[in-house]
Amino acid sequence: MQPGDLLDLDITDVAHGGVFIARHEGRVVFVSDAVPGERVRVRLTETAKSSFWRGAVVDVLDASPHRRPHVWAAADVEVDPDLRPGGADFGHIALPHQRELKTRVLLDALERFGGLEQPSATMSGARPVLSERGEVLAEESADATRWRTRVSLHVDDAGRVGPFAARTHRVIEVDDLPLATAEIARVARSLSAPAGRVDLVQPADGRVRVVARPGALRDGRSGSPRRGAGPRRGAQRAVAEDAAARKTVVEEVDGRPFRLDAGGFWQVHRLAAHTLSSAVADAVRDAGGDDPEAQHLDLYGGVGLFAATLAGLGGPATRITTVESDPAATEHAGENLADWIGARAETARTERFLARLQAQAGAAERARLGRGVTLLDPPRAGAGRDVVDAVAALAPASVVYVACDPVALSRDLGWFRERGYDVRRIAAFDLFPHSHHVEAVALLQREP
Repeated sequence: MQPGDLLDLDITDVAHGGVFIARHEGRVVFVSDAVPGERVRVRLTETAKSSFWRGAVVDVLDASPHRRPHVWAAADVEVDPDLRPGGADFGHIALPHQRELKTRVLLDALERFGGLEQPSATMSGARPVLSERGEVLAEESADATRWRTRVSLHVDDAGRVGPFAARTHRVIEVDDLPLATAEIARVARSLSAPAGRVDLVQPADGRVRVVARPGALRDGRSGSPRRGAGPRRGAQRAVAEDAAARKTVVEEVDGRPFRLDAGGFWQVHRLAAHTLSSAVADAVRDAGGDDPEAQHLDLYGGVGLFAATLAGLGGPATRITTVESDPAATEHAGENLADWIGARAETARTERFLARLQAQAGAAERARLGRGVTLLDPPRAGAGRDVVDAVAALAPASVVYVACDPVALSRDLGWFRERGYDVRRIAAFDLFPHSHHVEAVALLQREP
C-alpha cells in the first residue's frame, strides 16, 4: 500500500507520542486523531517501514463515547489531515479520558522501561494558586484552554504565519490559538515577520513579547531551533533576535519573582511553575529533606526555580548549588537565589560538574551531599546513564526527578533502581491539556 490509500481499522490502544494503535494484517499502524475502541477510516501517510505504518483518521465509523468536537476547530477530524495544525493531538478527547490515557502511557513506560512491577502514579491537573486565606487566585479554565504563555509560530517564504502541520514543516494559517492565552492569540492574529520562527512570550506582567528568529527552523524531534548560516544580512538579523531574546522579563511563583531572558526557558502552562514547585516541595518534605547540615544539588537548574523551592524549605543558610549550562540562565539564577547565603549558581554541563565534584569533593562535603536531596529536571531526552551513574556515586539520601517524557523518565528510574534507589512515589500532572504531553515528579531514596 502507498501513502494516500485508505484503510478501515479498529483502534485498540494508545501509544507514546500522541498516536493510537491499530493493526492491519499483523502490521502495527500508528494512527493520529483516534480514540481507543473506535473503528475509523484512515488515510495512510507513511508506508516505507516494514515494521509499522502511520496514518490519520479521515472518518469515524464507530465513535468512542469519549470523542468530543475538537477543542481547536482547525484540527478537527472534519478537516483534511494535511491542513490540521499540530500541537493539540488529544483535543478531540474528553478531558478526564485524556488523563486516563496519559496515565496508561506513563504506567506502561514505567513497567516496560523502568522495570517496575505493578507501578502506580497519581494524575491531576494544574494546581490552583491560593491566597493565605485559601481563596483561589488562579486556576485552570473549565475546558483547559488558554494556558500557553509561550507559543512558537512559523513564517514561510510566502509570508504565511501559523503552527506547523503535525510531523511536517508546513505552515498552517489559523484563525485562533485556543490553547494560548487570550493576549497571545490576539497578538498572533496581526503578526507579520520575516520567514523563520516567531516566539510569543507573555510573562507575569501580562504584556506579550515578540521574539523573531529569522531563518530559524524548528527541529521536529527536539523542538530546538536550527539556524541557517546566512550572509551579512542574516548575521544582522541574528543580532536583533538575540537582543530581543535577551531582554529580561519577570515571572512570579507564589509571590516570589524570578528574572529570566524573554527567550529563555520557563514552564509553558501559566500554572505549571507553581504546580511543579509545590509538587517538588511535597516530595522533599516526604524525603525529610530539611536537614540543616545537608548539601543539595539542583541539576539542569535553569534560573533557579527548584533551587528556590528547596532553599525555601530549609531556611536562609540552606546549602544548595544549582547547575545550568546556559550562562544567561545561571546569571539570573544567582540573582533569583540571592536571599539564601548558602546558595550558589554554576555554569556547567551537568555531567562535567558531577565529574568534577566526584574528583574534588572531600569527606565532609560528601557527607553533606549524602544527607541531601539531588534534584534533576533534564530536557526531554532525560538525564542518561552517565548522569545517573554520577549522581548515584555521590549517594544523596534522596533524588527528586522532574520529567516531561514518560519513556525517558522510566529508563532513568530503571538505572537508579539498579544502583540502589527505590521509587517511593510518582505524581503526574496534566500541564499540557489537549496534547499527549505529561509532567511527572518522582521521589527516589536509597535502600537502607
